[in-house]
Amino acid sequence: MSPTQLETANPKLETDLREIAQDVVRRAMNGGATDAECVVRQGDEFSTLVRLGQVETLKESGSRSIGVRVFSGQRAASTYSSDFSRASLDRMLKSALELSKITSEDPFGGIPEASQLGSLKGDLGLYHEDVYSLPGPARIDYARRAEKAALDFDPRIKNSEGGSFDAATGHKVLANSHGFVGEYRRSYCSVAAVPIAQTEEGAMQRDYWFSVARTLAKLESPEQVGKVAAERTLRRLGARKAKTAQVPIIFDPMVATSILEHIFEGINGDSVYRGASFLAGKLGQKVAGDNVTIIDDGTIPGGFGTSPFDGEGVPTRRTVVLQKGLLNSYLLNTYTAKKLGLATTGNASRGLAGTPGIGPGNYFLQPGTRTPKELISEIKEGLYVTEFLGHGANLVTGDYSRGASGLWISGGEFAYPVEEITVAGNLKEIFFNISEIANDLEFRGSVASPTLRIDGLTVGGA
Repeated sequence: MSPTQLETANPKLETDLREIAQDVVRRAMNGGATDAECVVRQGDEFSTLVRLGQVETLKESGSRSIGVRVFSGQRAASTYSSDFSRASLDRMLKSALELSKITSEDPFGGIPEASQLGSLKGDLGLYHEDVYSLPGPARIDYARRAEKAALDFDPRIKNSEGGSFDAATGHKVLANSHGFVGEYRRSYCSVAAVPIAQTEEGAMQRDYWFSVARTLAKLESPEQVGKVAAERTLRRLGARKAKTAQVPIIFDPMVATSILEHIFEGINGDSVYRGASFLAGKLGQKVAGDNVTIIDDGTIPGGFGTSPFDGEGVPTRRTVVLQKGLLNSYLLNTYTAKKLGLATTGNASRGLAGTPGIGPGNYFLQPGTRTPKELISEIKEGLYVTEFLGHGANLVTGDYSRGASGLWISGGEFAYPVEEITVAGNLKEIFFNISEIANDLEFRGSVASPTLRIDGLTVGGA
């Protein structure tokens, strides 16, 4: 075991983290704060990259950090430290208290009311000790096996950007002056491969695949990850431009999440109260087609966006954001809820310092009943998008234009790879033009979408 793992496994130290957080809050209040909250984080990480069979990078680290936010009436300030010595914590507190006397007033600031605070009960399946059960050489071997499976798959796979294996655990404690103290631990591990394929003429393409899980037991085998990475890379060989046309577009699940992220930006309370969202003022209105239901659920056991409480100590929950195209709810923290005259949805996210932002729980588009293959088979001429390049969405006007690559569909089947094209439209129309949603919802992060078909977009090419 590394020293960090010994620390993480030490119940005494975990008790200390709670006591440290509560003590900092107590001392902040004794120092004149009208309210205070403290976040303590501890974690360890392992990461290795193997390229062409050789270990290129190997990192193992542990860290502890602490942050405090204090209020002096309607003024607030925050500071943080990675030094847990008494002298350092004294300096951190003194600095925050002094700063809180001179910052500008904000009537919407503050921590949640005591009645809003709480934590989900029971085991949410967020932490599994087995992510560190492999000895160092076996972790490196995971990365090596993923890369080797990709390189061995086909002679056209000539090179590689590597195979990787990562593992991490974290422990978070939050305490505030309304009597809340909560904590949870998380773990995750991942394996990935990034092969490079080459044609006889020398043209090269790269792609990738990965598997991520909270427990080693649910990770795909390195051989499977390498095989899929190779298949995805090979199908890009011989890519050309498509002709400019308005055709149906199928979004691969890996890129369909970007559409959901645009909706998330539009329903994010920060964007809404600043008037920087095309969905501001649209609560209760139709903003998408009848088949579009979007849910944010921070309570799903084992989910990548699951936690027992949000960044302010409010219990996470299930929020139906869009229901059959109707905008039901924005996603809010305490501050944005006050600004908009609404209630927090338990979506506060925060680092060690500064004011909380807004983050998703497990945020997803409800799947349909048909397979991706069925969606593709109905398209005479169209585009299957596998990758977007850059950012090209204006959240105020809804204008949308992004560089893309993928596969051209002809006669209901993949015909040839395409690249150096753009996909353009307007977000206000895109959400109404989601004509089909497949049944292949799978979480590889906190945001997930099935395969989508969207009509009415323009493919810009040759």
